[in-house]
Amino acid sequence: MSTSITILSNTAHPGDSTDQSVTGEKYKGDGYYGRSDGLHTVQYTYSDLVGTITIQATLATDPASEDWFDVHSYTAATETGSKIANFTGNYVWVRANLEYTAGTVDSINLNN
Repeated sequence: MSTSITILSNTAHPGDSTDQSVTGEKYKGDGYYGRSDGLHTVQYTYSDLVGTITIQATLATDPASEDWFDVHSYTAATETGSKIANFTGNYVWVRANLEYTAGTVDSINLNN
């Protein structure tokens, strides 16, 4: 059974061209449920985005900051749209990290 959840929503840059960083909360990955296929799908929806969206994951059940690692990233340069990406791993937790200088991330959805 697959689940879908929004892991980051409605994050707008203040509009002053400064570097901003937003890290979302942790959400259950495929490994949390004991699934063996490890398939995860993310959908990014954004407007006028200048920056990088990075999906991070961990194998730790109670992760500390050093337990997180990057599994997928997407860089946009003044773009509006929606992108879909897949990554595979039996990750226990998954989160989104956004580093940007302009624009809005409307949502990042995770299916696993």
